[in-house]
Amino acid sequence: MLLAPSLLAADFLHLEKECALINESAADWLHLDVMDGRFVPNISYGFPVISQLRPICKKTFDVHLMIEEPERYAEDFKKAGADNLTVHYEACRHLHRNLQQIKDLGMKAGVAINPHTRVELLYDVLPMIDLVLVMSVNPGFGGQKFIPHSYDKIKTLRQEIDRLQLSTLIEVDGGVDLANAAALVAAGADVLVAGTAVFKAPDPAAAIRAFKNC
Repeated sequence: MLLAPSLLAADFLHLEKECALINESAADWLHLDVMDGRFVPNISYGFPVISQLRPICKKTFDVHLMIEEPERYAEDFKKAGADNLTVHYEACRHLHRNLQQIKDLGMKAGVAINPHTRVELLYDVLPMIDLVLVMSVNPGFGGQKFIPHSYDKIKTLRQEIDRLQLSTLIEVDGGVDLANAAALVAAGADVLVAGTAVFKAPDPAAAIRAFKNC
């Protein structure tokens, strides 16, 4: 299981310190949520923050775009330092083209689906997708309660990926904590995104170790 702490829950007054924590920890990726105030009712951060963190963070940059028209900005996120670039199914009118663009730029291509979106809608492009991000809360804000139906979506997706013998990773984001981490992995998740459960923990490094031992 890969763990991707979400920067959205970090202390923005001390981002260099937070990155040092991630560098020294057992975390695998750093999850970066980009919100535009249009696709989701919140605004987070963009290129300046990501590009300034890139030189000081050793981990994979897992960039999750919760934005409209992501194709307009894919090249900029590559330049800022994204390793994985995930777009939302619901925001892409031409998803196949979006995925090809991301791959042509040399990044891993991810697709996120909101809680109401059926995983079966991804089957036609699943061979192109490096990771599927199952949103287990409605996107836009951290600290929300996990939606239990997400387990069924993960299991269905796992079955299809295995049937096709693909290497596509299943990532889960939203309400992930130490109470449900093991069950998510058992359902078929490969990557867990944890924000509040890591950065708001009394000892974030210990929380990361606990996740990795699930």
